[in-house]
Amino acid sequence: MHHALFATERTLTISDLNRLVRERLETTFPLIWVQGEISNLSRATSGHLYFTLKDDQAQARCVVWRNKAQLLGWLPENGQQVDVRALVTLYEPRGDYQLNVETVRRTGQGALFQRFLELKTRLEAEGLFDPAGKRPLPAFPRRIGIVTSPQAAALQDVLTTLRRRAPHIALSLYPTPVQGSDAAARIAQALARAGQDGNDLLLLCRGGGSLEDLWAFNEEAVARALRASPVPVVCGIGHETDFTIAEFAADQRAPTPTAAAEMASPERDALRAGLDHLDQRLSAAALRCLMNYGQRLDHLTARLIHPRQRLLQQNETLDRLHVRLSAALTQRCAQQAHLLQHLGLRLGHAGKTALNLPAKRLESLATSLRQLDPFAVLARGYAVVRSEDGQIIRDAAQLSPGQQIDLTLAHGRSKATVTP
Repeated sequence: MHHALFATERTLTISDLNRLVRERLETTFPLIWVQGEISNLSRATSGHLYFTLKDDQAQARCVVWRNKAQLLGWLPENGQQVDVRALVTLYEPRGDYQLNVETVRRTGQGALFQRFLELKTRLEAEGLFDPAGKRPLPAFPRRIGIVTSPQAAALQDVLTTLRRRAPHIALSLYPTPVQGSDAAARIAQALARAGQDGNDLLLLCRGGGSLEDLWAFNEEAVARALRASPVPVVCGIGHETDFTIAEFAADQRAPTPTAAAEMASPERDALRAGLDHLDQRLSAAALRCLMNYGQRLDHLTARLIHPRQRLLQQNETLDRLHVRLSAALTQRCAQQAHLLQHLGLRLGHAGKTALNLPAKRLESLATSLRQLDPFAVLARGYAVVRSEDGQIIRDAAQLSPGQQIDLTLAHGRSKATVTP
């Protein structure tokens, strides 16, 4: 069945053509598995993977978008034979035919790899790999438990690294098979035992191998034992490109067993250098502290006065105060004496003034009284005439001839007889 556009003579643009080809490819080919060898692999800063999948006669461009690349669980490399599950499509801007890859597995590991992906997806959805649940490693572990096979070459690498970096750390080996039908259960038991044995940190390690060789570390029992461990676990399985479910479940993933040992142990030389640095800082701080206290002591010593000198100073102060007090009292007495003298003068003047006023008034009253004195009138030649009974005669009609009268003169008294 031809597309409706093909039944017309309409001229297509390149954009229209590429879009139609992409749609036809995506609807014609469902998700399919394609096998080939990886070449021209590149990892973009965006996180996308680009490579060419080829055989001896042809090749196709492939892209793994970042969200899919993060779920691979391992890092593809050039030269690897792989199976990719992909959507056939067209990159319209350049007109390039390409495969949009959903997942990648090593060729020959289809069923086993599918089990790996299914378990990883289920545990991831459950939250078993959640970064929020990862525990930080102790900075200064005193005892490290190593869970691995005593025959594993990785054990010697780990021991050599730990002895070189941190010979002061106590080590405990928890032997377990790392390959075989019962290996997963034995690894889970060893992890549980090591977690309850007083270790500060656990190392779960194994050398490299095929997917089948490493399968014990892809079992659910091991993943759950790692998350149930009461102490942090560093997992170093195989080579850098090998990823196992155990590494997703561990608190820290190391690319190799040796790297796991380095990650778990602080380097003695670095610790010594750090201690030397701290010692220098402490010495410098102590010296600065002593210098500061020395300066404060000098300052306080300069301010410190001997009791004898302080008594002499106080005596001198007392003498100065005594002189000032005497002078003040003398001045005060002189001021009061002057004031008293001034008040005495004012009092004398006021007394005289107070006495003069009554004297003058008395003199005035005396003058007035003298003017009213009848004897003064008599002195001017007048006389007071009284009857014999002592009544003052003011009218001649009161007199009768021959009447005896009494005359009072300025000087003395006299009797007289009234004549007609």
